[in-house]
Amino acid sequence: MRLREMPRLRLINCALMAGAVLATASTIAVAETAKPDIKLGNIAPYSGPASAYSAFAKTEAAYFRMVNNQGGINGRKVQFISYDDAYSPAKAVEQARKLVEQYEVIAIFQAVGTPSNAAIMKYMNIKKVPQLLSATGASKFGDPKNFPWTMGFSTSVYRIESAIYARHIMANYPDGKVAVLYPNDDYGRDIYGGFKDALGAKAKTLIVAEAAYDSSDPTIDSQISKLKASGADIFVNFSTPRFGALAIRRVAELGWKPVHFINTTAASIATVFKPAGLDNSTGLITATSIKEPLDPRYADDPGVQEYLAFMKTYNPEGDVANGQNAYGFLAAQVMHKVIEQCGDDVSRANIMKQAANLKGLKFGLLFDGITVNTSPDNYFPITQMQLLRFNGKTFDKVGPVMTETVLQSASQD
Repeated sequence: MRLREMPRLRLINCALMAGAVLATASTIAVAETAKPDIKLGNIAPYSGPASAYSAFAKTEAAYFRMVNNQGGINGRKVQFISYDDAYSPAKAVEQARKLVEQYEVIAIFQAVGTPSNAAIMKYMNIKKVPQLLSATGASKFGDPKNFPWTMGFSTSVYRIESAIYARHIMANYPDGKVAVLYPNDDYGRDIYGGFKDALGAKAKTLIVAEAAYDSSDPTIDSQISKLKASGADIFVNFSTPRFGALAIRRVAELGWKPVHFINTTAASIATVFKPAGLDNSTGLITATSIKEPLDPRYADDPGVQEYLAFMKTYNPEGDVANGQNAYGFLAAQVMHKVIEQCGDDVSRANIMKQAANLKGLKFGLLFDGITVNTSPDNYFPITQMQLLRFNGKTFDKVGPVMTETVLQSASQD
């Protein structure tokens, strides 16, 4: 994902309507409170081909508008100030500087994507401003020794997710032949690297073929044909949503019937499985930490009902079937807890201290048994996932909740 437009100012004031994402500095009107407001910065792609990822920020803006309507956090209102970076690393740095130096935000929360977060990471740590709960599962964002002011947040730490697939394959298909598809970028190398590391010495015998694609490729027909020709009976599909759908459809067209694993990034019923064909997607195995809100089995689930009620009232234009909205809601809940734990000390240092002191937190959208935990030595808030199999309509659980030790990538640049 690379966006070409110049970044336009996106200031999301929590007092605005949930769908409103464009404003100027002059439109930020905050009611006087007994305590100063908390200025929370955000960077997201509102324009260009990756604009769908702005759903995170729109939901988070709506969440803090709800919080402000309910009196704020410890008597303080939250100003959620969000800029469009066009998913460009250079523009992300520009926007981070504005948020930190002009708006003096207490933290940048949920900046979207690996490239943008990597671009601002050194700056944020030099300035000692929390880069909190960044919307990426790359392992480099959980390195407190070298980057103590940066913490990622994902329902899938990429190398943990891929290690869980590796464990399942070794336990259930020890003689299988594995073919792997992955994007030729930092994300692809990170998640595939975790998979190979988890397989260990068996990687050389289990993996019989691999193929990479570039985000600019019009199709991946040749890659899928190559993988099928390898004789593999297990297909591990580490794709972004568009290419995930293309891969599922092409596998069906070729009559290839492998055991098909698809990463959580592309495991969306609405945006991937339906375009690829629900019949073609039936049987796919994935892993995640968040319940499917529209699954009839959660019709009476309190956590799911809380989320659906929030969306109806505060973000009615958002699609409850879009997992990005559920993820944004969960991330905002965690940030809420961090601020709450700060009490009256909302300094940057205490924000970071509290972010690294989350113990066994349960949230309604997470599967039972999955909790949020951090410490000064653990900057990966979620390290547990539930394996799922798509049955043509929704997901069935496969075994118990699984966890993995984080496998750091060889390079932490």
